[in-house]
Parts: sequence; structure tokens; C-alpha cells
Amino acid sequence: MDAAGPERTLLLQLLDEAIAAAHPDRVLPAALPRRPPPGRTLVLGAGKAAAAMATCLSRHLDPPFTGAVVVPHGYEVPTPGGIALLEGGHPLPDNGSLSAARRFLDEAARLGPGDRLVFLASGGGSAALALPLPGLSLTEKREIVRHLLTCGTPIAAINCARKHLSAIKGGRLGASATARGAELCTLLISDVAGDDPAAIASGPTIGDPTTVDAARATLRSCDAPHAAVCERLLAMPAAETPKPGEFAGEVRLLANGATALAAAADVARAAGYTIHDLGDRVEGEAREVARAHADLARRLKSSGGRHLVVSGGELTVRREGRTGGRGGPNLEYLVALALALDGAPGIHALAADSDGFDGTSGAAGALIAPDSLARARALGLDPAALLTAHDSRRLFADLGDLVETGPTGTNVNDLRFILIEN
Repeated sequence: MDAAGPERTLLLQLLDEAIAAAHPDRVLPAALPRRPPPGRTLVLGAGKAAAAMATCLSRHLDPPFTGAVVVPHGYEVPTPGGIALLEGGHPLPDNGSLSAARRFLDEAARLGPGDRLVFLASGGGSAALALPLPGLSLTEKREIVRHLLTCGTPIAAINCARKHLSAIKGGRLGASATARGAELCTLLISDVAGDDPAAIASGPTIGDPTTVDAARATLRSCDAPHAAVCERLLAMPAAETPKPGEFAGEVRLLANGATALAAAADVARAAGYTIHDLGDRVEGEAREVARAHADLARRLKSSGGRHLVVSGGELTVRREGRTGGRGGPNLEYLVALALALDGAPGIHALAADSDGFDGTSGAAGALIAPDSLARARALGLDPAALLTAHDSRRLFADLGDLVETGPTGTNVNDLRFILIEN
């Protein structure tokens, strides 16, 4: 791909604008509470965007305030004085996750009448902030979650099980903070299809509509490990989570995938492209979705004109056996898209994870062009074989077509753009 080609330049511009539109600096200030509480303000947060949210909040919230945020390892950015930066595991919790959860519960329990908790939630918070119910060890919880993640369990069912085996998720932190009369305000950046507040970071401050019976059914249906321990814990009344309406609190959604896609679409529309928005809830296996999108791109190509296909959501990767490759769903989507397009002229694409890291690739995403396959083969690479080996990073690294952003400060899931020129 021409390093300075207009298509590449435009695709990178679309990504930049999409991420900026969902960044806390643009969406958080208007959502902050307008009046300070008579008491103190405690700021807590969890997720990939939590540190950036706290930094922005500190510039607009009246002091004094104190608190802490926990982010997954690799997403550290400086936080303001008074708000500590903690690190936790992802996609599985670690000891840092436990330490953060204990600290959050301890600080929330000290709130009383006239105080306020502002909680900053974003994707990645489910693992970064974790505390198993008493009687369940961290090792056991990790093994249960790992099993759920690898046996094809839907993410909503995984989160239901996580909540009911947790001492902080599913509204437990919110219930603790408000038990003695403190106010609660939850600010959300959503990476969840449908933007259910109770699902974002597993809803520590949101009443949980799911039930312990549903959690038990999930664990049984996939033959999760440590069944005897789970059955015993879930039989206890304390295993049920606080429900919607059991405690008061404001909830404000700041940004989601649609926010990012709309901003990118505005840029392309101004440049003369017809927009085809597939929405921010596209799910499915990366290679299968890529083939469907290639068919759409070919149809649009044959219709004439200039088009941009935008889509968001979260794709998955189906792994068969052990592989040592590096990649992610966005990179695999792009390899499969290039193979399906087979050098079709006038079609360029970019796919990236809005948080800055696609799977294990270390990059946000990558770009493809009509000559991507030919250039790869000229280098002695076999794109189809690399896709099978889940080693898509190698392909794009050798081509010089990785998109590397580092932590972006937001997380609204995957962003995909296909440009069709005639």
C-alpha cells in the first residue's frame, strides 16, 4: 500500500476521528454532576478507559476529591493527584484485581450522608476489578472464567456467572456505597452491544437484573470446574446480587460504538462518500463476517460511485488446537477480507480495536489494499496459512501495514471501515 496514498490517509483519518469522538475529553465534561455534594467526593473507576476518564474528570470536577482507578496491565496512563492508578489482570483477574476490589469496597464503606461516589466504568473492568465470594479462591475463579471463555459461552452468560461469584460486581459496590446515604453517579463508556449498564464492567454500581438461578444454569451447562464449591456458594442467600431499584443512583452513558462510527461517517460524507452503516452490534466469527463484507463491497463496487461501509461490534476468533501466532479478531478479519476480495481494484479497508490493542497483536489493527496479497506473496508469505495459524500480525508487520496507537483512552469495541472507489 502506498504509504502516502489518499485511501490510506483517509482511513487513518476516519479512525482518528472515531476514537476522538468517544474519548473522555470530548464526552465526559458535559455529563458530570453540576453541583458539588455537601460532603466529600470519592472517584473510583475500572476498565481500559478509566485512567483517561479520571484525568478528564479532574479538570472539570470541583475539588476536593480522592479515589482510585484500576486499568488492565498495559493501559496505564498518568492520573491526576488524589486519584491513584492501580493495575489488574485481563482477560483473567490477578492479585492486582483483588487488591483494587478490596480497596474500592473499603473506601465505599466509609461514605455517608452528603458524600458522593462517582464511578467510571468501561470495558475491561470485569477482570481488572475482581473479588471472589468468600469460600472461592482466585485460582478457582480464574479457572472457572477461563473455562467459560473457551467453551463458547455467550458473554452475557459469562457476566451473569461472574457477578454471582463476585463480592463486588452486579451492584454490590453501589449497594455498599449508598447504604449509609451517599449519592451515586455512574459514568459509562460502552463496549457492550446494546449498552446495558449492568453489563459494562459487570456493573459494580448497577442493580443486576440476572439471577443466581441463571448463573447456576450457565455453570452447569458448560460443565464448569469447581462445581461443588460453586453449588455451595450459589445456594447461600448472599450469592444473589442487588436488583434494579434496590439502591438509588444516576447512570449516564457517555459514548459507545455508534458515537465513534457516526463521527467517522461524517468525515467521509463530507469527502463525497455514500455511507453504509451496518451498526455497532456486528458479532460473529471474524472470517465469516469478512466474507460477508467482501460480498457487500463487491456489490457496491459494481453499482458505481464512492462508498464507505462502517461497522462496529465485537468479532470472535475460532482457534483449533494450540497455535503460537500473534493476532486478533480485527487482523484476522482483514486477512480474510483480503483473501475474499482477491485483489479487487478500488477497495481498501481498515479494522482496529478502539482501545488500541487487537487481541495479542500489540497493535490496534491494520490496513489492506488491492495489492496486499500480491505484496505478501512477493515477500514469501502465505496469507491463508498465516490466517490458519492465527499469526496475522506477522503478515501486516512484514507489509508495514499495522496500525499502532498505544492505549487510546477509550473502549467502544471494534471499528471497521471499507472504502470503495470507482
